[in-house]
Amino acid sequence: MKRKVISAISLSITAYAAGAHAQSSVTLYGIVDTGIAYIHNSGGQASQWKMSAGNLSGNEWGLKGTEDLGGGLSASFQLENGFDLGSGQLQNDGRMFGRQAFVGLGSTRFGTVTLGRQYDPVTDLVQPITADSYSGLFAPPGDIDNYDDSARFNSAVKWTSPSWGGVTVETMYAFGGVAGSTGSGQSWSAAAAYSGGALSVAGGFLHVDNGNARTSARGTSSADSFFNSAVNAAYATARGIDIGRIGAQYVVGPVTAGAAYSYTRYTSDGASTFAGSQHFQNGSVFASWMATPTLQVIGGYNYTRSGGHSSATYQQVNLGVDYLLSKRTDVYAMAGYQHASGDNGQGSAQAVIGSYDVNSGANSQIVAIVGLRHKF
Repeated sequence: MKRKVISAISLSITAYAAGAHAQSSVTLYGIVDTGIAYIHNSGGQASQWKMSAGNLSGNEWGLKGTEDLGGGLSASFQLENGFDLGSGQLQNDGRMFGRQAFVGLGSTRFGTVTLGRQYDPVTDLVQPITADSYSGLFAPPGDIDNYDDSARFNSAVKWTSPSWGGVTVETMYAFGGVAGSTGSGQSWSAAAAYSGGALSVAGGFLHVDNGNARTSARGTSSADSFFNSAVNAAYATARGIDIGRIGAQYVVGPVTAGAAYSYTRYTSDGASTFAGSQHFQNGSVFASWMATPTLQVIGGYNYTRSGGHSSATYQQVNLGVDYLLSKRTDVYAMAGYQHASGDNGQGSAQAVIGSYDVNSGANSQIVAIVGLRHKF
């Protein structure tokens, strides 16, 4: 929900440069999405009613532009702001353009290189063929594998290939920027995807050198935090984070079905508050049905199990309905239920549905939301 393809544009400004072939464009775009949520088991309380923003898509506005340089070359940029629709406050730790901020140079023959704050290749190529393309409520508990792109990457250099017979490849390196230690705080990733007819498959790997306030030697990470809930809070001092993800989806008429698997591992060092390593495995399936040209129904299930330092199990089911009022405006209703068991490294495992990141304080949780979204 935090990262969606913009399907409608309200403002497009096109300017022509002095050169005979040069052409440039700048586009303003955005999404506003909010609703009313009911949560059963929230922070140890039995129930909560609240306004809930960014349920299908993150609230955002941005500018993006391209310039044709001729000879198959082009320059591009994107600046994207994230905000809380309920309060008007900036998200992403108060950054003006916290969702994305990059500039790039592209070639129809050799691909595109972009530099700045960006998503990783696994998010770019695997996420679109999972249920997260509908809502982050379908993500694994606490978004432990970055299924819902909770983390972006600072100081990142990314290469995206042209499409080679339906195959796209991406690689990324993000500088840690720690003086005297080139590798500290770095992140790197690679992914590939294939799309041909009804079938789409993708897979990739992400490594993050995690920051740790307990020691100056670690510095800060190039990545945003991966530790946003009780599901993995016990491992926030991890030395490294490794995530492997694969996914596939198949389309038959109005029905789309898909499956995904991820393996997430946290490794420790002398500054960590846990010993050894901890891993999480997640498997998920989903199906979507366009009942009419304006009505979509989607359901999903995912199973997560952790092991190593502690062991916990999470099972989650989700259901959603989305109705298009126009090409740019839709209303929706969705719900999720999760049950947790075992130990999360800090005590009894708590249910935390998807990337909603509300600790339940209990071994089960229900979230139900009705809302409205508009794209411009």
